[in-house]
Formats: sequence, C-alpha cells, structure tokens
Amino acid sequence: MARSASPVVSLAVLVLLLWGAPWTHGRRSNVRVITDENWRELLKGDWMIEFYAPWCPACQNLQPEWESFAEWGEDLEVNVAKVDVTEQPGLSGRFIITALPTIYHCKDGEFRRYQGPRTKKDFINFISDKEWKSIEPVSSWFGPGSILMSSMSALFQLSMLIRTCHNYFIEDLGLPVWGSYTVFALVTLLSGLLLGLCMIFVADCLCPSKRRRPQPYPSKKILPESSQPLKKVEEEQEANEGDISEEETESKEETSKDLPQNAIRQRSLGQSLATDKS
Repeated sequence: MARSASPVVSLAVLVLLLWGAPWTHGRRSNVRVITDENWRELLKGDWMIEFYAPWCPACQNLQPEWESFAEWGEDLEVNVAKVDVTEQPGLSGRFIITALPTIYHCKDGEFRRYQGPRTKKDFINFISDKEWKSIEPVSSWFGPGSILMSSMSALFQLSMLIRTCHNYFIEDLGLPVWGSYTVFALVTLLSGLLLGLCMIFVADCLCPSKRRRPQPYPSKKILPESSQPLKKVEEEQEANEGDISEEETESKEETSKDLPQNAIRQRSLGQSLATDKS
C-alpha cells in the first residue's frame, strides 16, 4: 500500500506546486510584449510603449513604475506595452531608438515621444489629462510604417543577422576572426555580382538593344530596298549619257551641213576677187 500511495502523493504535491506557482511569483503582468510580428497593433487605439534592454540600469529602475502604471491601463483605456530591443532589433531601427529607456505614446497611428518624468503618477496624468496633445507627432516620413523606417528596420535586422553569423563562425565553428571577415567579403562580392547581373537582365528586358540583322545577297529578280537608290542613280547616269550622245550627233550633223555652205561661200569670194583683179 505504501508503494501505491507514493505516486498519488507525489502527483498531488506536483498539482499543488503548479497551482500555487503564479501566486508565489505575483500576479500576471499587464504589460503587453510587442515584437516585429505584432507591432502593427500599435496603429489602432491608445498606447504607451517602453523600449528597454535587460542590461540597462535605468530600464531596471523603471520596471516597477511601469508595471504599476500598467495596472491602471484598463481604467485609463490605454494599452501599456514594452519592447526588448535586444530581441527586436528591427523595432529599434523602425522607431530610431538612440537612448534607453525610450517611451512613445501612440494614438490611432500618431506617435509622440514622451520626455516627462518617469513615475507612475506622471504617466497617469499624461493620459488622463491628455497632455500628449501638446506634443507634436512624429512626421509621416519618419513614422514606423513609412518606407524609410521599414528600410531602416531591414538594415537593423540584417546587422543582427551578420553579428549572429559572425559569432557562430567564431564560437561554434572555431574560425579565426580574419576567416569570418573573409567569408563575409566573399559573400558580399558574390551578391554584388549577382545583383549586377539581375539589373542588366532587367534593363535588357525593359530597353532591348537594336541588333543588326544580316542582309541577304542581292538577286536579279528581286532587289532589296537598299539597292533601289543605286539603281536609280545608274538609270540617271545612263539617261545623261544618252542625252550627251544625242547632242554630239546633232552637233556633228550641223557641222556636216555647214561644210558645203562654207565651200560655196569661199568659191564665190574667190571669183569676186578674180574679177576685181582683172
């Protein structure tokens, strides 16, 4: 019986521990966690967002006040959230986080940076008295949903990926530092060549170059269009030569007709001279 009772006792103890675990660690946090996947939820409703890092002392001092403020979120009709920039580098680039902790207020897609005192009372007054209306919102060009900030987010994610790969090459694979840099240099060179080939292919498809086609040999029956001007020039030359030959024949005929008349004139002139001498 003792052996059969021991599993039942251990199971009961385990259930009690699991049931009492949440109460031993305190109540569930009212602060929502924002990631790269669900950040678009910030574009609807009223939000207060904290950007923090676990290693930041100022962020650690702010956490109790932020948790207490989140308990009033339902009464103030505001969603209280936080973003770990070490886990979400894309969001740190999207919101241009240059200092920690950084707090933003968002109302229906309009973001404003909170720069007031960081206590629970000040947060509550900021929402209840609508002090956020006195702060100018971030320009649409630098809004988290703009093309510029989306590109910035992609760059931050790429930098984090490169850092992760670098640590993997050094720590897990045992490559030296210069070996890791060599790998990245080769990858950059190959990706640049591939991108250049893709750009040339796209440019050739959009603006194709005019290639010369080989011309067929001219035949006697069918003349190509390019030989028609030459044919016309030859015909004009033949016509001019014909005109010149006709003019020469006419001039020869005229000279032949004039010869007997000149002889007759010379004879008459000779007879008149002879009579004068006599």
